[in-house]
Amino acid sequence: MTKSVLSLFLAAVCLFAASLTVPVFAQKSKLVIIGYVTGNGWTKEQIQANKLTHINYAFAVPSADGTLEPMNARDSVNMANLTSLRSVNKDLKILLSIGGWGGCKYFSDAALTDASRKKFADAAVDLLKKHKLDGIDIDWEYPAQVGAGNIYRPEDKQTFTLFLKALRDRLDEQGKQDKRPASNHYLLTAATGGDTAFVNHTELANAQKYLDYVNIMTYDLYHGNDKVSGHHSPLGQSKMGGQSRTNSISAVEGHIKAGVPANKIVLGIPFYGRGWTNIVNTEAATKAKGLYQPSTGKHLFIGYDELAEKYINKNGFTRYWDADAKAPYLWNPTTRTFISYADEASFEPKVAYVKEKGLAGVMFWEYIYDLKEQQKLFNKLVSDVRK
Repeated sequence: MTKSVLSLFLAAVCLFAASLTVPVFAQKSKLVIIGYVTGNGWTKEQIQANKLTHINYAFAVPSADGTLEPMNARDSVNMANLTSLRSVNKDLKILLSIGGWGGCKYFSDAALTDASRKKFADAAVDLLKKHKLDGIDIDWEYPAQVGAGNIYRPEDKQTFTLFLKALRDRLDEQGKQDKRPASNHYLLTAATGGDTAFVNHTELANAQKYLDYVNIMTYDLYHGNDKVSGHHSPLGQSKMGGQSRTNSISAVEGHIKAGVPANKIVLGIPFYGRGWTNIVNTEAATKAKGLYQPSTGKHLFIGYDELAEKYINKNGFTRYWDADAKAPYLWNPTTRTFISYADEASFEPKVAYVKEKGLAGVMFWEYIYDLKEQQKLFNKLVSDVRK
């Protein structure tokens, strides 16, 4: 072998060896498409498994004794049906999501001490093993903050990190016992708040070390507790109304600034709308078509099929587009009702941003299977992601 050939050979060997040591996170190329699936109203035949990379089954709930509330027979059947979809898509990952709004009461207790964290991690991994799952998704709403009747403490900011570490360690321990390769290790993900409060009440730079994906809930940024209307899932900052609440881009930037790598971040997308009735009748409200205006009425939560059937350019509602927020909205001047939602047109700029920013992909709440218009939304999202 000549000296030049030998040099080329050695260089090739070094490159190959280096490729073997690249972290798993850095090797990701295909964008993830994560769908949250809840407990009722579907069959496995209705799920387009070949269009998803991950399914998060929602929800298991922490219990007062520091473990998990028993799941019912229907949940067991559902998880068996979901794991059977690997026959359709061998790379599909099925995770169990724990918590959710209304299911977070005892997270703070479970995270409080070394002993409580170990107890919870053991219970979570036992459930994972029982149902042959690929990972755990933690949806704690919210550490060190009030939620839906949850216990919360100032020290949640630190124990949230330790809680994730305990889960990561236990999952890795189980992965070694099950002889799972590093490329197919048990996953740990978390759903995080899109507002600045979540960032301020957690240690994301440390917490993210134990996570495969950070699924930012970049929706419900305006929600049912607000007495002022607004975009609930805008991409960028609207110039209307003089408001300064977070948006999808600022949520992502806030996470990155807090120490989360861009290639772990998953952008959340809603398949539903939020509405405000009885927008205060003023000249400013009429000019703004209800956007960022006080409401004295009730709040609406509307699935996309119902939006398409009854609201979008129907029954006195007109669709408008906020070019800065890259978000649609509806306004009915007669009933003075405002509705914020996401549609096919809003997906393109969001997915373009995901690709430009080097994010991990998208997730959505939630996958409902027998709805015609929502299937169009889902198919459009998948098409945009896979372009």
